[in-house]
Order: sequence, then structure tokens, then C-alpha cells
Amino acid sequence: MTRTREPLISLALYHAFKWSVVSPALHAYFRGKIYGAENVPQSGAVIVVSNHASYFDPPIVSSCVRRPVAYMAKEELFKVPVLAQAIKLYGAYPVSRGSADRNAIRSALEYLANGWAVGVFLEGTRTNDGRIHDPKRGAALLAAKAKAPFLPVSLWGSEQILQPGSSLPRSVPLTIRIGQLIDAPSSTNKEELERVTQMCAKAINEMHDLGR
Repeated sequence: MTRTREPLISLALYHAFKWSVVSPALHAYFRGKIYGAENVPQSGAVIVVSNHASYFDPPIVSSCVRRPVAYMAKEELFKVPVLAQAIKLYGAYPVSRGSADRNAIRSALEYLANGWAVGVFLEGTRTNDGRIHDPKRGAALLAAKAKAPFLPVSLWGSEQILQPGSSLPRSVPLTIRIGQLIDAPSSTNKEELERVTQMCAKAINEMHDLGR
């Protein structure tokens, strides 16, 4: 049977972790502002695409869209105490960096088939300024195969959370903007995937440019 959203146990764990840890930290410590939460579909498969500047981005995005988001996360993160447990609660699954990890792609498609929101950082790695410069077509390929729409999300300020040489998160202001849904590509044609990828990158960068 095809699910329209994630299992109840995942939703319960998500809310427990969100309200006990992520949301209080986001609002009290990071003075978080969230815009566009009404744009998030609360059921059905959707691909959450965003910029990426911090290890803290996955739980922040998931908290702001008000539903669990399954992320491809580099396998090294699953070796970090506390962080590993946190991202697993949010549906994260490992991907081998620098390789076409077919198992990770298959996992993403399975999550989408079961009604999950799946998160993809459009550039595939963190950027120093939080903007997207070189978007990859992986999210568009997933969307085309799963026939799932994109939900563009911009994180502003997260690149300042951790400074080089420090492991203590800084209390910096964060702003999260959630855009309108973008339709899935009509085919897996390279040009079509590139067109929609650029559309997503443009939407995210425009929201990021709005600043605080």
C-alpha cells in the first residue's frame, strides 16, 4: 500500500526531538525567523531543496517545515556522537561522498514512494556564503523519477554558527524562508533536468538575498 506520509513512529520521534531540542534552540538561541511555512504540503512526497552552509542545517530545515525530512547525509556524520542519533531521528541515511551511491538514491526513492519529504542540498556540499553557485541535477533526477514537486528553502546566517577551530555553536540570528512549490521535471532529459535545477537555485538564492 502506498503511504501518503511518514510512519506514525517517525512523526512522534520527530515531534519529541523538535519541541525538546531543535525548536527551543532555534528560537531562543538563534533568534530564528521563519517565513512561508504555509507553503509546505503536510502530506505526500515532496523534495525539499535548499542551500547548505552548516552541519546544523538538516534539523533546522526539518523543524521549520513541520514534518520529518529524510536526508542523504555523508557517512562520516554517522560517526559523530549525538549528531548521528539526531539525524537518524529525522530520517537521515548515509551516502558515500565522491561516489554515485546507488543505495542512497534507491533509499531516497523508497522514502518518496512512502510519502516522506526528502531533503537535498542543491549544491551537494556546504558553501562559505550560504548561496548556491553550482547546483547539481541529482534532486531533479529524483523528482522526475518520483514525480514529486520541489519545496525550495533558504537558510540565511547558518554559515556563521561554527567558526574555524571552534566546536561551540555561536548565537547568531537565523532566517529561514520557504518558497512556493515547483513542479517536477517533465522528463529525465538532461536539458529539462538542468532547467528545473536552475529554477530551484534561482528561487533559493532570491530568498537568501532578502537577508534577515
